[in-house]
Amino acid sequence: MATRHVVSIPVKSSAGRYRAVFDRGGLARLGRHAGAVLPSERVVLVSDAHVAALYAEAALGALGRARLRAEMVVIPAGERAKTLETARRLYDQFADMGVDRATGIIALGGGVVGDVAGFVAATYLRGLPLIHVPTTTLAQADAAIGGKTAVDLPAGKNLVGAFHAPRLVLADTATLATLPDRHMRAGLAEVAKVAFTLEPELLRLLEGAFELDTALQRAAATKARVVSRDEREAGMRMVLNYGHTVGHALEALGGYRRWLHGEAVAFGIRAAARLATLTGAGTAAWEERQNAVLDRLGFARAFPPVSIAKLFSYMSLDKKARAGAPVFVLTARVGVVRVRRSLSLGTVTRALASLGARP
Repeated sequence: MATRHVVSIPVKSSAGRYRAVFDRGGLARLGRHAGAVLPSERVVLVSDAHVAALYAEAALGALGRARLRAEMVVIPAGERAKTLETARRLYDQFADMGVDRATGIIALGGGVVGDVAGFVAATYLRGLPLIHVPTTTLAQADAAIGGKTAVDLPAGKNLVGAFHAPRLVLADTATLATLPDRHMRAGLAEVAKVAFTLEPELLRLLEGAFELDTALQRAAATKARVVSRDEREAGMRMVLNYGHTVGHALEALGGYRRWLHGEAVAFGIRAAARLATLTGAGTAAWEERQNAVLDRLGFARAFPPVSIAKLFSYMSLDKKARAGAPVFVLTARVGVVRVRRSLSLGTVTRALASLGARP
């Protein structure tokens, strides 16, 4: 019998240490993992309609075998469900169910489920114990680790949120087998982000033939190291926003329907690379190396012909903006990263127009 390979990544938070565990087939052991970190036998499993149809039965069965008393709540699927209205409905359901401060919340799904369930866990009764069970490449590599939770507003992405560290992240990479190709690819933008900013070994991996599990684990381990040093985004964690200033603006401009998060971030990385070249913070060769990796991962190179003025208005409302000035993360090479808070509208316009956006 083959040996089960489990990778356990430590993460430090102000609430205490937890682990991000990569365990292929680990959904069958969810009850054992959860029982070790939760304060009571009662849990509420939160998932979306798509993921619940695939994995709720297995998750509830695993919790039952560990003698945990599990109830299920299902939210709509997709970024458009990441709203205060969805959170309010969960609050009402939790109240009707008599959820108390010892009740564990388990978020089973991708980044939207993790964000919404995490936000509700952070704010209902001033905080409930939380476990993330991410089922997408994006969530396993990035979103489930670090304690950020949020919902979107029409004005922009993640504008209402809270930091709330989970007790555990359990990533069962076998669940990725049912992920649509587009969603599988989209999550790799977050892996590429880590490679371009912090991890030369990961960059070389992406430039060759790579195993998905290994790439996800390396990206997750890097994020764990960063958030362990800077949980509240006071400094180093800002690096993880590479590509996200333009990416989040694109998502909002597209009504959270046109592009998946990773697709928008890939465009944002291309924009940041062009900004670095134009401002002298990077080189054309470094920009092309990043573009080549994104091409290889299957992301579109042609920038959408969107209005730069509209993009800039969303960027000005971004949660990282200061006095209406967008914040850009730029790289000169792996490990040499600068946060720029003073790029002019003219500079940003030139960069975006050179990629194909409309002035």
